[in-house]
Amino acid sequence: MAKRPEMTKHRGFPSGMPGHGHHFTIRRANEKGVTPLKALQRLARPNTIEAKVDAAFLHALWHHFGAEPFERGNLDAGRLNLLFGREVVPAEDPFDPTSYEALLRIDERVGRKSFPEAFEDVMEV
Repeated sequence: MAKRPEMTKHRGFPSGMPGHGHHFTIRRANEKGVTPLKALQRLARPNTIEAKVDAAFLHALWHHFGAEPFERGNLDAGRLNLLFGREVVPAEDPFDPTSYEALLRIDERVGRKSFPEAFEDVMEV
């Protein structure tokens, strides 16, 4: 069995969206390898649960890390990939999309345009 890679666990970060089964974090590193970060196409889907989950995830990122760079760590790759390249961007060059230690940051200008509710103090979901 392969040894699991080291992975920072973001203590205090919400594990997901309550009552919906959408995860924001993973419990343990993937022993088969780190899931690469890549921008996934996000279809126009206003007023859907998927759009609310994306906004809630960005809200959690903003209120946990703010404008400062943060390590990918145990943040869910699937959820990050829906924001990656737009609201969440690499914070280092070169950027390794297959590293749990990769640094990311929120592009506040894009985030506020896409999900303005994510930057409020309290977000209704």
